[in-house]
Amino acid sequence: MRIEILDAAQADLLSGYTFYKRQRLDLGDYFLDSLFSDIGSLLLFGGIQPIYFEKYYRLLSKRFPYAIYYRIEGDAIRVYAVLDCRQDPQRADDRLRT
Repeated sequence: MRIEILDAAQADLLSGYTFYKRQRLDLGDYFLDSLFSDIGSLLLFGGIQPIYFEKYYRLLSKRFPYAIYYRIEGDAIRVYAVLDCRQDPQRADDRLRT
């Protein structure tokens, strides 16, 4: 099994990195390390999380208020979005239902 982080999810990670880097210089790197660790854990625990928006599994990050939305498709785990849970929930709904 392999993990694919789609372009939209990569943009989400970059946005989070930029936000946390502005807070403290080394915090952006810690954010990415933490989120990539959470994403990597899907190789062991992918598919046990609850399903949201009718087709995406949701993994909550352990250290940051972010949700990782992914699907298991064949031999790949595809990460579709990495969204900040502090934002309007309608944003996630709009993004993942389209």
